[in-house]
Amino acid sequence: MRVLLIKTSSLGDVIHTLPALTDAARAIPGIQFDWVVEEGFAEIPAWHPAVAQVIPVAIRRWRKHLWQTLKTGEWSRFKARLRETHYDLVIDAQGLLKSAWLTRYVKAPVAGLDRDSAREPVAARFYDRRYTVARDQHALERVRQLFAQALDYPVPSTIGDYGLNRAQLAAPAEQPYLVFLHGTTWPSKHWPETYWRELAERMDALGWAVRLPWGNDTEKARAERIVAGLKHAALLPKLNLAGVARVIAGATACVAVDTGLGHLAAALDVPSISLYGPTLPGRVGAYGRSQIHLCATGPDAGRGDRHKPCFDDLLPERVATELHALLLAPSSVFEGQA
Repeated sequence: MRVLLIKTSSLGDVIHTLPALTDAARAIPGIQFDWVVEEGFAEIPAWHPAVAQVIPVAIRRWRKHLWQTLKTGEWSRFKARLRETHYDLVIDAQGLLKSAWLTRYVKAPVAGLDRDSAREPVAARFYDRRYTVARDQHALERVRQLFAQALDYPVPSTIGDYGLNRAQLAAPAEQPYLVFLHGTTWPSKHWPETYWRELAERMDALGWAVRLPWGNDTEKARAERIVAGLKHAALLPKLNLAGVARVIAGATACVAVDTGLGHLAAALDVPSISLYGPTLPGRVGAYGRSQIHLCATGPDAGRGDRHKPCFDDLLPERVATELHALLLAPSSVFEGQA
């Protein structure tokens, strides 16, 4: 059976789709998926053994340069690629108008969420088969349930398995190290830089090597300040997504804000502390074994404000204490929250 999966973005959403593929591969021997995904995330689907072909799409870039996209034939080539393979089914796991629109170019039945379950109800109009999935649960479990209904197998009762081989992805390391994933999108999701610095100092004093990735000049400058003068802490070189994944896969543990790379750490089964301020982890938090969620408790915490800081009460001492416990614990904790 050959299925075309459409789940284009974001990084966290792409990662949350992986366990559904694992479920399907176990339930239906020989099933293969081709995956339409934004070009910036194209490495990730290729790591899953059930994915036969990754089909990059560039909706974000094409919107900005529409005429150039049409002129160069890039859009035409993309549509042709969707039509060159026979599919038994298309699953739109995104539930958005932009993803549903892409299904128009494939001659196969299309499955997706019904109007009461999809993020954008109008997307359901494009589907031949519509399924109800309750909203009040983790996003990863919602995708698992959609796949189970669309492909007609019972939803597994086990914890979702991302299907990634951490050992194969990990980069060789001379010593154990921690990774601090300090970069994120909303200003309010940033844990204060002074807190990162204090945490780095605490771990450095204990002899732990700490590594900080970065994705732009602002993140690089912040990381440089966090590690400045510390014996065991270091700024990583500029890395692409696959490179960062190799570093994360080799880490003993991670500390992360609410960011896609935090979900990647969970997918790679790396014990992690995830810090939540304006958002709550119940529906979109890092999912997996040894994933600890620490939530701010101030009056503005959990309100979804993109700009108002709310991390003042989530202090480095508390994070350090939880990190020590995580480093000493067996790797069997599932979705803890403190």
